[in-house]
Amino acid sequence: RVTLLELMMVKVSDKNSVTSEEMSVFVRHADFLASCFQEKCGAVLKLTAAADAEDEEALVTIRLLDVLCEMTSNNSQLEHLQAFPGLLETAVDTLRLTHLAGKQADNIFTATHAVTGQEEISHPAVGFKSHLIRLIGNLCYKNKENQDKV
Repeated sequence: RVTLLELMMVKVSDKNSVTSEEMSVFVRHADFLASCFQEKCGAVLKLTAAADAEDEEALVTIRLLDVLCEMTSNNSQLEHLQAFPGLLETAVDTLRLTHLAGKQADNIFTATHAVTGQEEISHPAVGFKSHLIRLIGNLCYKNKENQDKV
């Protein structure tokens, strides 16, 4: 699943080579990806424990977020995802939970997390909170209703 999402990420981020037919396929699958993210977003919180650094559900969720960030960076998919019920609320709630998890103990979500070794730099959750903020920002872009919700 992670590999498939990474392939989608490459295709979605390469805006020059995407045909209009492929774009319509991405828009149709955007609902599915958004609902999967909503279902699995709690799995990322397992990464607060070092033992769960390779949790597959968490890795899938991280890649789902990456794909959603790229999709919301494209105007044709943005409006569709801005209207998706509950996606914005899920992203904001997940950001709150990861921020709280980082405050409660020293882990990958801690804001002052000191990078001491190469394994921490390559941790899959590095940048997760910034990607959540990117998704929230994209969902609020030129959308007064979503801006008011945040």
